[in-house]
Amino acid sequence: MQLNKQRIGFVGVGLMGGHMSRHLMESGFAVTVYDTDPARVASAVTLGAKTVSSPELLADEADVLIFSLPNSDIVHDVVQNHLQLFERGRPGLIVLDATTADPEKSAQMALALEKKGIDFLDCTVSGTSEMCAVKDIIFMAGGKHSAFVQCENLFAAMGREWMHMGASGSGAIMKLCVNLVLGLNRMALAEGLTLARKAGIEPLQALEVLKKSAAFSKIMDQKGYRMVEKRFHPPAGKLRIYLKDVRAMLSLGERLNCPLPLIGFHAQALASEVSKGRGEWDSADIISFYDELAGYPPPKDPSEK
Repeated sequence: MQLNKQRIGFVGVGLMGGHMSRHLMESGFAVTVYDTDPARVASAVTLGAKTVSSPELLADEADVLIFSLPNSDIVHDVVQNHLQLFERGRPGLIVLDATTADPEKSAQMALALEKKGIDFLDCTVSGTSEMCAVKDIIFMAGGKHSAFVQCENLFAAMGREWMHMGASGSGAIMKLCVNLVLGLNRMALAEGLTLARKAGIEPLQALEVLKKSAAFSKIMDQKGYRMVEKRFHPPAGKLRIYLKDVRAMLSLGERLNCPLPLIGFHAQALASEVSKGRGEWDSADIISFYDELAGYPPPKDPSEK
């Protein structure tokens, strides 16, 4: 017997979506999943999820749809071509988009779905897949406050905090701001560790001192040991995905005439790493950018035996 009456349709059960859908099931929600990867669907089913014979039927089985997808273009494709929400409609449905999205495209999606009686929240997530696994993530939502309130029990099942940021698109904007600061924290940590190493201080010792100093940031716990140990696989967050986010930040800054010189340089460093074939590596690999500038050998490719 389900403890919660809301029926959930979950689209995209990969690194983040897999954990979030699991948390919902553990909290007593009926969850129906859809993913283009049959293995991911099968994994969710073993945990108690249901499936649909055809994706356009998913909205009929849900009161709330949650998306955890790579980008806004894929969200649009899923809404239009897979779920057929523009064609079929579904009055009363709420869509939570946990994708790191383009703010303008999120606002446009909200307007388009509102015409079909559907509330759309750009409900972005701050936290890695490792943090998501233990519900240590926060949700930042843009859209109608009334829809946000109806979903607070879902946020409580999946994370530790949730905030309504304002109008449609504001959740996506806040996610880009959070990721901007996180990325620069990673880069600052990598630069400091490289300087310490070049000066003859063991990187692990330097990291432990930094963690106890006024320079501490949570990124030291999340990425510091990965940097020191050159442990970039399996990734908790892929470098190429973060580069996509950084380019979205720069695009937003350009639209607003807001200067972003630091993240602009960071984009060049990330692009350098991606060009070396490291796009699937963890974002902690940014330290390799500094290592090679400082004359240290490149990290070993895990695919090489």
